[in-house]
Amino acid sequence: MKPFFKKSLIRWGIIGCGNVTEVKSGPAYQMTEGFELFGVMRRNLDKAKDYAKRHKVLFYTDDAKALIQHPDVDAIYIATPPDTHKFYGLQVAEVGKPCCIEKPMAPTYAESLAIYTAFKERDIPLFIAYYRRSLPRFLKIKEWLSNDMIGEARHIKWYKSRTASPLDLGGEYNWRTDAKIALAGYFDDLASHGLDLFTFLLGDIVKASGFATNQQGLYTAYDAVSGSWAHKNGVMGSGSWIFGANQPRDKVEIIGSKGEIRFSVLGEEPVELITPTGSRSEFIEHPKHLHEFHVLNIRRHLTGKGMHPSTGESGLHTAWVMGEILGQK
Repeated sequence: MKPFFKKSLIRWGIIGCGNVTEVKSGPAYQMTEGFELFGVMRRNLDKAKDYAKRHKVLFYTDDAKALIQHPDVDAIYIATPPDTHKFYGLQVAEVGKPCCIEKPMAPTYAESLAIYTAFKERDIPLFIAYYRRSLPRFLKIKEWLSNDMIGEARHIKWYKSRTASPLDLGGEYNWRTDAKIALAGYFDDLASHGLDLFTFLLGDIVKASGFATNQQGLYTAYDAVSGSWAHKNGVMGSGSWIFGANQPRDKVEIIGSKGEIRFSVLGEEPVELITPTGSRSEFIEHPKHLHEFHVLNIRRHLTGKGMHPSTGESGLHTAWVMGEILGQK
């Protein structure tokens, strides 16, 4: 593929240097060969300055436009809550710089489509931070499926639950459960990872539906969602996401014609392969910085050495699936 950059050093700027950028993502842009974290932006200038000092970042600001338009910034990572992804994303597309946007791509499919279209029309690389597509743990599962270790895949089901957190019970503000920012609350934040991963493992989804409600009344977003879907290759899927249960669980089963695969999406339990000849369990540790391989794949993509598995196109597809399950119009 044709490289977008031919320069040896690509300088990044981060919009929204909050908790997710402290360990999970930010350091990956510093440790990847050929990348440099040049600048950060946060609406609170003191917090932006503190982040820059601790992470040895040269430039900091409370003005996103100043970072986006900075001549020494080649690409932008948007790590803000989803309600501002479109606002910042369109600005990045306008100046013609590659961009990685935190998941979910946006609160709705319509906003996701607007972002995708802006980058597509200008032929600018766009990545979505569904980093699980790049993690060795899930690449092992994809390898098992590709090698027909369980025969033909027939059905995938996911049950994800968690108890109400002290933050939920205390009534303290949390943007993740504010319907104005994330209509489906923790479903938007957590289930998006799994639904995106399932299309990576089993192919695109062609039909999906579901039901969402608020059972606890602790916040404005939905706290219980159920859904079903069909992949293009005929694999059926179902999921339940309950965020007021008695105990946390995260269990996925892919049922095949000759066996099954079991794993968790958000945990780090061993992945299990069950076949007629026996079972296998493998523990594949996550890297310290979870975005490490995701960012490495961005580097390969931008320099023409490989195609990233999580692009604007795949992120848009996940946004559509989520919208269908939630009944968004």
